[in-house]
Amino acid sequence: MPTLSWLDETVPYLTAAVPALGGRIRSTPEDFRVEERPLYLPCGEGEHLYIRVTKRGLSTPDLVLRLSSQLHVRAQSIGVAGLKDAQAVTTQMVSLQGVKAETVAALPTDERLLALEILGRHRNRLRRGHHAGNHFRLVIRDVQKGTEDLLRQLFDELVRRGVPNYFGPQRQGRAGTNFQLGAELLLDAARRNKMSRAKRIWFMNAYQSHVFNHIVAKRIESIDRVFLGDWAMKTENGACFSVEQPEVEQPRADRFEISPTGPLFGSRAPWATGYPGDIERAVVADLGSTPELLSKAGADCGFRGERRALRVRLNELTWSLEGSVLTVAFWLPPGSYATSVLREVVKTSP
Repeated sequence: MPTLSWLDETVPYLTAAVPALGGRIRSTPEDFRVEERPLYLPCGEGEHLYIRVTKRGLSTPDLVLRLSSQLHVRAQSIGVAGLKDAQAVTTQMVSLQGVKAETVAALPTDERLLALEILGRHRNRLRRGHHAGNHFRLVIRDVQKGTEDLLRQLFDELVRRGVPNYFGPQRQGRAGTNFQLGAELLLDAARRNKMSRAKRIWFMNAYQSHVFNHIVAKRIESIDRVFLGDWAMKTENGACFSVEQPEVEQPRADRFEISPTGPLFGSRAPWATGYPGDIERAVVADLGSTPELLSKAGADCGFRGERRALRVRLNELTWSLEGSVLTVAFWLPPGSYATSVLREVVKTSP
């Protein structure tokens, strides 16, 4: 089975014409700052208390376990909208069911749990995806000095064409091979049934991500173009439609109103036709399967699948290079990875 991993050099760059500029990332957690953009704020009433948490060197699952222990509530009663990096300083909303504000206010802070802010009550629990994206402020050290012109070229291309929407390495584990087990589970019902639903879905999602990354790689040169048979996604609301008149839709893609997509296979996820469909079928064939088999496997495993944009918009970009220290700030929509921006700069696996 062909591999395409952040642990090797086979993942192509959109900005390949710009040479590697070097750099070290995450020298300290403060070099990687993430602030979740809320999709909504609490309405003021309900059994769920919303708080804003700032943490350092603490993963979101570990945060949930810590709050569960300190507040004496089940982890299942704690809601989060997204998973944030551990080796970073991150801010995100958390919902707590049946917890009093004064109890939260009495919690101690320390070098890992930096701050707690009470926002108010709401009727519903926070769920995955209930955020409007993330704002990043990243520091890259030991960048080559005097490379402002190259950086300007690189960022201009990313702003104009979009950031490749690769899934980051988080889904593939330290060895980068979670997708292999996911591929095996798709065809082994007995083995799947011995796992918890959450665990088997995690590994199968890793394989979905692996397939999608291969498709992004094959379309890297046309990541901002739509073709007859594509499924395009509207930037404003995520709705997808089949492209029937590419000459009409391409100006919308140029304005970033729409983007071409790739499949996260499942029982109901459509596959492209025409030229984009040929690419998707060829990628899946290289991985030893067919779209039909993957769709059936999705149905057997109980997940519907969806389409995912091949690129994402780099919003509100600012950057500065002081000596060899590059500071970059921007925000990305939910489900996309800042590592996709970082790797275009350093041209190595972040």
